Amino acid sequence: MYVLVTYDVAGLDKGGARRLRRVSKLCCQYGQRVQYSVFECLLEPAQFVELKGQLLKAIDPLQDSIRFYNLGKNRNARVEEYGAKKSYDPEGFLFI
Repeated sequence: MYVLVTYDVAGLDKGGARRLRRVSKLCCQYGQRVQYSVFECLLEPAQFVELKGQLLKAIDPLQDSIRFYNLGKNRNARVEEYGAKKSYDPEGFLFI
């Protein structure tokens, strides 16, 4: 399933920068950054549960927010993209 993960972590308090790095690092492990605080993830249901649990533990729910958008199996039918940053194909070839 394709999941779009977005977050807004308050960076002004003492632990904000640390929480922001933690959330960003977790999202990088599961998906591709498409904007500063937006990740596209191709996940199995168990991976989604795992990522969601880890992210919810990493934030301060009184100051931070995370949103999960389930795009289903057919991301290409639901996502339109314009501008300089073209998306990647998570099911395509990976060049290193």
